[in-house]
Amino acid sequence: MNERQSPGTSLAIFAALVIAAALTGMLFQPGEWYASLDKPSWTPPAAAFGIAWTLLYIAIAFAGWLEWRGAEGRADSAVIAWGAQLILNAAWSWLFFGLHRIGLAFIDILLLLIAIIAFMITARSRIARWLFLPYALWVTFAGALNFSMLNN
Repeated sequence: MNERQSPGTSLAIFAALVIAAALTGMLFQPGEWYASLDKPSWTPPAAAFGIAWTLLYIAIAFAGWLEWRGAEGRADSAVIAWGAQLILNAAWSWLFFGLHRIGLAFIDILLLLIAIIAFMITARSRIARWLFLPYALWVTFAGALNFSMLNN
C-alpha cells in the first residue's frame, strides 16, 4: 500500500468501485419484460434481491480491500480476480435486463462464478475467502434461475 494512503482511503476506493458496479443494477431494472418471463416457482420475491445484493456488495468491497492490503497494494492474482468478478457482475444486469439476452447473461454468470472461485482460491486473507462464500452461493442460485429462463 502507498505509504501516504490510509487504509480508510483504500477502503473508500473499493466501496466506490462496488457502488459503481451496483449502479448497473439500478440502470437496468427488471421491468415489464422480466415480469412477462416464465419463471420457476422457486424465484424469490423482488425484495429479496435488493436485501441480498446490498449485503453481498458490502462483503465484496470489504473482501477486495482486505486482499489489496494483504498484497501491499499490488495487483496480484486475487486482486485481478476481484476486479474481473466486479466487471462480470456489472455486465450481467446490462446483458439480462438491458439487452434481454438471457443466454449471454448465463455465460456471463458462469464466468462470474469462475472469477469468484478464482478469488477464493488465490486470496491470502481467510476472512476475504469466507466473505465470498455467500456470494458464490448466491451467484450459483442466480445462475440456476437464469438457466431456468433460457427458453423464454
